Amino acid sequence: MSDKNRVYVFDTTLRDGEQVPGCQLTTVEKITVAKELEALGVDVIEAGFPISSPGDFQSVVEISKAVSEPVICALTRANTKDIDAAAEALRFAKRKRIHTGIGASDMHIKYKFNSTREEILQRAVDAVKYARRYVDDIEFYAEDAGRADNEYLAQMIQAVIAAGATVVNIPDTNGYCLPEQYGAKIKYLMDHVSNIDKAIISVHCHNDLGLATANTMAGVFNGARQVECTINGIGERAGNTSLEEVAMIMQTHHALGYHTGINSKRIYGISNLVETMMRMPVQANKAIIGRNAFAHSSGIHQDGVLKHRENYEILNPEDVGIPSNSIILTARSGRHALKHHLERLGYNIDKVNLDEVYHRFLVVADQKKEISDADLMELMGDGDATNYDDKAIKVTLLQVVCGDPLRPMATVKLRINGEEKEASAAGNGPVDAAINAIHEIIKDDIHIDEFNIQSMRGGSKDVSKVNMRVKHNGQSYYGYGYSTDIVNASIHAYIDTLNKIY
Repeated sequence: MSDKNRVYVFDTTLRDGEQVPGCQLTTVEKITVAKELEALGVDVIEAGFPISSPGDFQSVVEISKAVSEPVICALTRANTKDIDAAAEALRFAKRKRIHTGIGASDMHIKYKFNSTREEILQRAVDAVKYARRYVDDIEFYAEDAGRADNEYLAQMIQAVIAAGATVVNIPDTNGYCLPEQYGAKIKYLMDHVSNIDKAIISVHCHNDLGLATANTMAGVFNGARQVECTINGIGERAGNTSLEEVAMIMQTHHALGYHTGINSKRIYGISNLVETMMRMPVQANKAIIGRNAFAHSSGIHQDGVLKHRENYEILNPEDVGIPSNSIILTARSGRHALKHHLERLGYNIDKVNLDEVYHRFLVVADQKKEISDADLMELMGDGDATNYDDKAIKVTLLQVVCGDPLRPMATVKLRINGEEKEASAAGNGPVDAAINAIHEIIKDDIHIDEFNIQSMRGGSKDVSKVNMRVKHNGQSYYGYGYSTDIVNASIHAYIDTLNKIY
């Protein structure tokens, strides 16, 4: 692959992504995310907007100290105070960039700045020249470029490159453009800015019409070589371009020749980290990293995937760090999927009348949204669906104590192979304490990869559903629990995974 097809990844999770209400991170949390972004292989980390608050200023300082490989970028407006603050915050960065800019659309020029095109153009040039006093790497953003007049936009971009800008950012700030429009805008700049070869064109797209990823790729197809994005597509309003989507489009369509430095196997891990730290759940059907992205419930799809994965999966889940796909049993599932799960549970299919079991399965599946392993065991005549068999692990006592200022403590009693064992432990919450107590009993290396709590209908008396995924000896196991008590539901989900392991 030639260098002209190298696409640089500019991650703004810690700046644009963090502007979402309720998603603010502490400096320590930002450093954790920044280190994971470095391991992921992003080229530029936009660490914050230093002038906006003392906390943001300090976060840029500390991220600059903690991260060495990516360029550390700080955002400013087109004024000297902002640029001074950014330069000071970046003083420890090994590789530093100031990202300054101003509105380029007539809408912004008239209604945001109450100014003229000529005045705004001069302010843009002055800002770039001033920033060059501090650093050599200057990125200029032409805000609302998506709605800007192309001729004026080209004039502005040519002027800021002449003033010293090394990267020019063409944001579709309001997510307005269609892919054809946005791609044509980038091509217009490539064709009409005489010094465009002296800078990299960057694309920064928002998702207000659900077109952020499509617009970003349209920009790349027409000459842009930096993509600005966030983990999970988090960002203001409807969000930003999703890093994982753009990276995997280029990796999947490798014949196009575009490539990034992203280590795709780390995508799922950092997605979970951002989801947890920013308290922004990823929608189940989110491309690449949603819970259902590699889940199959249709009988036709399940049969196709079990015969040959690529029948219905263009991506290998392991390529993005997900251990495997999921064959979910529902009323739409076929015999092949049922056989797959029965074999996984250890049943000898040669000794089973699969047709008879399948008919019984359909009766249960029509009454339940999803069939669990316990349901299958009951179908196979193994007794109470909640009790598994005589060797099952069962909870006979669950007692938790928590509150303020009490430290959460839990006592758990399990019946294993008919023998009762008891342990107590502390934790950072009642669920953590109870799971720690279980670990004291089973003494095995089990890691929780995913833990989701869902309210079935809403209200304080509602039933909670807990979905859990754990890893043991390199294999993933799923558990489910239901209860009006969240702690009880969580522990039963965990015990469900243990019964599948043992």
